[in-house]
Amino acid sequence: MSLKNQITEAMKSALRAGDKPRLGVLRLALAAIKQREIDERIVLDDAQVLAVLEKMLKQRRDSLAQFQAAQRADLAAQEQYEITQLETWLPAPLSESELEALLVAAIATTGASGARDMGKVMAALKPQVAGRADMTALSARVKARLG
Repeated sequence: MSLKNQITEAMKSALRAGDKPRLGVLRLALAAIKQREIDERIVLDDAQVLAVLEKMLKQRRDSLAQFQAAQRADLAAQEQYEITQLETWLPAPLSESELEALLVAAIATTGASGARDMGKVMAALKPQVAGRADMTALSARVKARLG
């Protein structure tokens, strides 16, 4: 069963159970997926659905930081709940050792020697770590390693 169908089934079960907060998050996720499908006139595969979910997570983490800085505990709690719900649909994150091994392998494979080769390394890493690592943090690690 595709990831999109799994989210749809989870939405239906949340509706039956009367779990309104979870239902709201799942509806938001499905709306974002559907919006991208309509905009691009395609049917998203699991990798593309993961990309949509990652984007939603990034937005919520940014909002969470802003709400915490503004001392809005009520809004911060809502964002944290949405983050928790969305993270359940992502694959298990990579450990530090796994991430380091992938980074070393990507640098060796691409023959990267300096900061100008960072794009090649990131392009090689992106499909391997999709949904399993924070791309911003990974980018910083690549830059530090090559710089």
